Amino acid sequence: MAGSLLSRVFSRATEAVDHRVGWHRLPLPLGLVTLIGLRKTLRRENLYDTGALDVAAPPTPPGDGRRHLVTRTADGTFNDLTQPAMGSAGTRFGRNVPLKHTFPDPEPAVLTPNPRIVSRELLTRETFQPATTLNVLAAAWLQFMIRDWFSHGKSETENPWQVPLVEDDPWPEHPMRILRTRRDPTRPPGSNGSPPTYVNTETHWWDASQIYGSDAAYQAKVRSGEGGKLIVASDSQPPVDPLVPEHPANVPGFWAGLAMLHSLFTLEHNAICDRLRSEYPSWSDDDLFDHARLINAALLAKIHTVEWTTGILGHPTMQIGMRANWWGVAGERLSKLVGRISKSEVISGIPGSPTDHYGVPYAMTEEFVAVYRMHPLIPDDFSFRAVAGDTLLQERAFPQIAGPHALGLMAEVAMPDLLYSFGIAHPGAITLHNFPRALQHFERPDGGVMDLAATDILRSRELGVPRYNQFRKLLHLPPVKTFEAMTVNPTWAEELRRVYDGDVDRVDLTVGMYAENPPRGFGFSDTAFRIFVLMASRRLNSDRFFTVDYTPRVYTQIGLDWIADNDMSSVLLRHYPALWPALRGVKNAFAPWSRTA
Repeated sequence: MAGSLLSRVFSRATEAVDHRVGWHRLPLPLGLVTLIGLRKTLRRENLYDTGALDVAAPPTPPGDGRRHLVTRTADGTFNDLTQPAMGSAGTRFGRNVPLKHTFPDPEPAVLTPNPRIVSRELLTRETFQPATTLNVLAAAWLQFMIRDWFSHGKSETENPWQVPLVEDDPWPEHPMRILRTRRDPTRPPGSNGSPPTYVNTETHWWDASQIYGSDAAYQAKVRSGEGGKLIVASDSQPPVDPLVPEHPANVPGFWAGLAMLHSLFTLEHNAICDRLRSEYPSWSDDDLFDHARLINAALLAKIHTVEWTTGILGHPTMQIGMRANWWGVAGERLSKLVGRISKSEVISGIPGSPTDHYGVPYAMTEEFVAVYRMHPLIPDDFSFRAVAGDTLLQERAFPQIAGPHALGLMAEVAMPDLLYSFGIAHPGAITLHNFPRALQHFERPDGGVMDLAATDILRSRELGVPRYNQFRKLLHLPPVKTFEAMTVNPTWAEELRRVYDGDVDRVDLTVGMYAENPPRGFGFSDTAFRIFVLMASRRLNSDRFFTVDYTPRVYTQIGLDWIADNDMSSVLLRHYPALWPALRGVKNAFAPWSRTA
């Protein structure tokens, strides 16, 4: 009881300091302590379960009944052995705000202000605003991660949202139709009085399901059946996509950046298999596959934690804080030398620490989905250059590297040149008036046309994600009282006032986050960061393969060494050594690379 009281006092004190000064304005040690306190508050007050599934029976162990004890299952079941369905494909999204605040507005309020007007007047990119501390691989990486973490599944075709348009809107149909999110098939009859819920068609775990799939049938299609390896297509094509194995380009959202990273980490899986087989020649195909998947997934999680995140959140406190998430404040060098020196995640990092769900079953959350709506990262125009000499090979607009066109590009431009071209180019800044033009009139592989900016706005409203000011209050931040307090740009403040009819409390979460002036070095808003503080570590804390089973017994010592000794640069250079001149002297592979001219 005394410890709990002290923890709450500590959390409240750090919250007060944050409100008065801002964690990012504090000296580094005080900033870290403040973030630890904020995370304690968020863990205690911002994890909510959306209810048990309406299932007839718990899942049964696959295979021989024991394999699931030491490896990841295809569908994410049995990560938690006491609650085997937790986090598996087809289970519900959780929430980071009290459930009473997750009811969507009724019509017509849910369409107010008009999502298409928000898109055209606040989000349209007139001039490309670059994020100069990053490269375009950072944008591709984010989508690559998202395809592992969550999907609401295929939208419903019946009863779409009808968005009225002004007379001079050039959209091809009036009104604009936006498909509704697929309803939760697990909700029992008579539950209409409770907030709506939705299910994640992917596994909730950080398990590289974007490579391996989220069910046994897909996983079987991507495996070669020999030596634990995955199928590798020809040099000019990406490997099989587990979501649509017969034709990955038919998946909405498919583009060259996604295919490049999928190919890279398919090759990395196979390289891990080769290393394991050299040490364990008697292992079966399943043994090699299972261990290589564990190692590859953990390497992806490590790269995201200590490289991608520190790249997009370039504040000095975050450089230390995110590395501490993985290695603890004791640091990487001591971790490699002697291993863990404490059970504490603060001292020795989360991998290898005790599993902790913080009293709520683990799940991805709708609020996490909402803050990762970062489409402005995507440029509209791309130049492809040769890594040897930096000569121009091709120039293409985004639609020409998306869908089936991505396969054509990859047949014409070699992978090292594609990676180099992304490495030297900047993504877009996550801000107002920087949404990709191509995504405001996006032609899907099935022939449908959508304004993804308007869809993003409506989607958060439909899913009951609170609007900006309410979201801040529920995440223990003070609401803004004026449009001028929301943004330092006076022109934007006037535009916001006009679009939202003077009501600052109606500003959408995405719009408010894009309008914010972020902390020094940050690529996105401090408001979005609050969900990140909570969920970035929770994805590791709740996963037994990152906690109690992050051991040589489960991974092998070779596997743990592979994770510890590799980063994004070493992965790139292992498979494409021609990139060495561009990566020489580059400390973070998601920062701009050196030109080779």
